[in-house]
Amino acid sequence: MPDFDFRQTAALPAQPLPIVSIGLGGIVHDAHYPAYRIAGFNVVGGFDIDSERAAMMRQKFGIPALYDSLAQAVAQAPENAVFDIAVPGGASADILRRIPRGRAALIQKPMGEDLAEARAILRICRQRQLTAAVNFQLRFAPFIIAARDMLSQGLLGELSDMEVRMQVNTPWHLWPFAAALPRVEILYHSIHYVDLARSFCGRPNGVYAKTMNHPASPNLRGGSRSMIILDYGDNPRVNITANHSHIFGAEKQESSLKFEGSKGAIQIRAGLNMNYPHGVPDRFEYVLPSKGQPPRWHSLDIAGSWFPEAFIGAMASLMRRVNGETDELPTSVEDAIETMATVEAAYQSSASGGTALPSV
Repeated sequence: MPDFDFRQTAALPAQPLPIVSIGLGGIVHDAHYPAYRIAGFNVVGGFDIDSERAAMMRQKFGIPALYDSLAQAVAQAPENAVFDIAVPGGASADILRRIPRGRAALIQKPMGEDLAEARAILRICRQRQLTAAVNFQLRFAPFIIAARDMLSQGLLGELSDMEVRMQVNTPWHLWPFAAALPRVEILYHSIHYVDLARSFCGRPNGVYAKTMNHPASPNLRGGSRSMIILDYGDNPRVNITANHSHIFGAEKQESSLKFEGSKGAIQIRAGLNMNYPHGVPDRFEYVLPSKGQPPRWHSLDIAGSWFPEAFIGAMASLMRRVNGETDELPTSVEDAIETMATVEAAYQSSASGGTALPSV
C-alpha cells in the first residue's frame, strides 16, 4: 500500500479581513476564537447582549473593542470587516437587516428556525447585496477534507454508501435556549450531516425521517433522537441515525461517518461528540483493496479536529470570496437554503408518520 498524503486543511485568504463578532457565546469561546487564533485572523471587536459575558471574553481573548449595542458594532466596524454572527437561528434575520449594504457576514447555523425563516434570510441577503455564508463548518473538518480529497482523486471509485451514526450522551444543558425550541436534534445537530451529505451527493430526491424525544431528556421537547434517510435512488444510500441519550457509559458510545465506494471505503470517528465538549481522539481509517489481495485497513494521521480547526475553513472561504481570490463560496446562503429545505422535508416526513400496515 503506497503512503498517501491527503489534503487536510482549507485554503486561507492571502489577505485576512478583520472580524467583528455579534454574539460571544459558548461556540465562539470553544471554536470560533481558538480557530481564528490558529489561522491568524484578527478579531477587532465584539458585541453580546450579556455584558458580563462579553467582558469575560474580552479578558480571555484580548478583544480590542467591546460595543455597547448592535448599532454601535455596525457603526464602528471597519468597512472591510466580516460580521461573524453567532446567535440562535431565530435572531439572525433581524441582525442581518442592520448590516450595511454590500458587506460580508458569516451566519451561525441553522439558517433560521425553519424554512420560512431561511427564505426570509435569503431575501434579506439578496436585497442588501450581502456576501453571506452559513457556518456549516463540518465540511471543513480536517478528516472531511481528507475524505473529499480521496474521493476527488477517484481512489474510492463511485460513492455508493454514506452513513452517519451517533450514539452519545449529549449535555443539552450547555444550551439552555434549546429547551424551549420545538425543533432541536435535526435542526441544531443532524443538520451538519444533512449538509455534509448534500455536499458529497447533491440534492436528494426526497427524505424519510423520524425525530423524537427521549425519557432521559424530559426538558427537551424538540427531540434528541432522529433517523433520516436521504433518497438518492439506488445509489448512493445515505443514512443518518442519532441518539443523544445513550446514558450507559462511554464504552459503547459511537460517533462515526462512513463512506463506501466501488473501489474502497473510509471509516471516521468524530471524537468531539463523545464526552462532549472534551471529546476523544478522532480516528481516520481507509481501505483500498488490491486485486487478488484481502482487504486491509490503514490509519491516516489527522492534524486537528472538528473543534476548532473546521471553523477556520468556514471563515476562510468567505474571506477568499470577498477578496476575489475565488468564485466559490461552498456554504453560501444560496446553497444553505437547500440544506434547510432538506431539513424541512425531514420534519414533514416525521410529522406525517409511517405507512400504515395493510389489513391481513
